[in-house]
Amino acid sequence: MATGTGGGDPHPSLFYACSMAEGVPDSDGGGDTRRKIIHVDMDAFYASVEQRDDPSLRGRPVAVGGSRERGVVAAASYEARVFGVRSAMASVTARRRCPDLLFVKPRFEVYAAVSAQIRAIFAEHTDVIEPLSLDEAYLDVSGVASARKVAEAIRARIRAETGLTASAGVSYNKFIAKLASDQNKPDGLCIITPAKGPGFVAGLPVARFHGVGPRTAARMAELGIHTGADLRAQGLPFLQTHFGSFAEYLYRAARGQDDRPVRAHRERKSVGAERTFSADVHEPEALRAALEPVLDALMERLERSGARGRTVTLKVKFADFRQITRAKSFAMPVGDRATIGEAGQSLLQALGPVPLGVRLLGLSLSSLGAEEEPQLALAL
Repeated sequence: MATGTGGGDPHPSLFYACSMAEGVPDSDGGGDTRRKIIHVDMDAFYASVEQRDDPSLRGRPVAVGGSRERGVVAAASYEARVFGVRSAMASVTARRRCPDLLFVKPRFEVYAAVSAQIRAIFAEHTDVIEPLSLDEAYLDVSGVASARKVAEAIRARIRAETGLTASAGVSYNKFIAKLASDQNKPDGLCIITPAKGPGFVAGLPVARFHGVGPRTAARMAELGIHTGADLRAQGLPFLQTHFGSFAEYLYRAARGQDDRPVRAHRERKSVGAERTFSADVHEPEALRAALEPVLDALMERLERSGARGRTVTLKVKFADFRQITRAKSFAMPVGDRATIGEAGQSLLQALGPVPLGVRLLGLSLSSLGAEEEPQLALAL
C-alpha cells in the first residue's frame, strides 16, 4: 500500500519479470483452472487526491498530515519521496529532509468517497474482493480468461472516473500479487506467471516480503540471508530455530507458495482512534483529560460503523518512543461511551506514575460482533 509503506520506487534489476506483460497469453500461463489474483494499489492515494483537487499542488512535494512539531506524515507524494519523505515519519524529520514540503490536512471523508468509487469498479469484474484499506484490495478473478485484461480495464476505469492512477500485480497467489503491484509503481502493471514465480521471489530482498520488518530483516542479514534465494537455501528446521512460528510462512514464501484465499466481506477486526500531543504529558490528571478527546473520536467512529466489541485496548507511547498496550475484556459486546470510557480510564490509572511523559494515547475496541454471538471472553 503506497500510503502505508511509502514504497513505489521501480526495481530495475527485477524489471524483466514484468516488462513482457503485453506478451503474456490470455490464459495468463495457467489456463482457467489456475488461481488468478489481482492486487490493486492506488499510487500515493491520499496525496494524489489532494493534488488532483488542488492544481497548485501538482508536481510539488506534498505530505498529508500535521505540520506541528509532533505531527506525523500520513502519506507523501512521489515528489516528496524523492527526498526520503515517507508515511509514518515525524513531520519535523520530513521537513528537514525536504524544506519545501507542503503539508495538507487529511480529508478522510473525501478519501473514503473515492475509495467507494474504486470498489464499485472492482465489483463490476468480480464479487470476490478483499479490501485491505481505502486504497488497496485483492481480487480473485480465477474464472476469467485473462486476468491481465481485467487488470488493464480496472486501471483504465479508475483513471477515467477518478483522475487517479493505480498499480496492479497479477499472479497465482496473494503473496506474489502484492509484491508485483509494487514492482512498476507508479501507474504500473506487473504479471508474474506460475513459471516465473519462484525466480521472481528468489531475486527479491527479503525486506520486501510481507511481514518481514526491519528487525527481522536485520536478524536475517546476520544469518547471511539477504534475498529470497538465500532464504530458500535454508531448511525448515533452521528457520524454526531462528524464527519460531514464522518459519513455515518464510519457508513457503521463499518458494513462491501461498494458499491463502481472497476473503470477500472481510470482517473488520477493530475500531480505534489515537492522538499525538504537542508536548509530553506527565501528570495523572492531565492524562485523564487527554484521553477524553481520543474517546470522543472513537465513539464517533463506532457510531458510524455501528460496531460493538468485547475488548477495550489502551495504547500508550512514551517520550522515548517506547510503546505499550493494556486491554480489558468483557463477557458481552459493549458500545456505550460510559463503559468504554471507564475501561480506558482504569487501564490508564493502572499504569501509575509516568516520569518519562506520554507523547501519544490511543483507544480501540476489538473482538467486534453482535450480542447474540458466543461469549468468547471473560469479564475482568
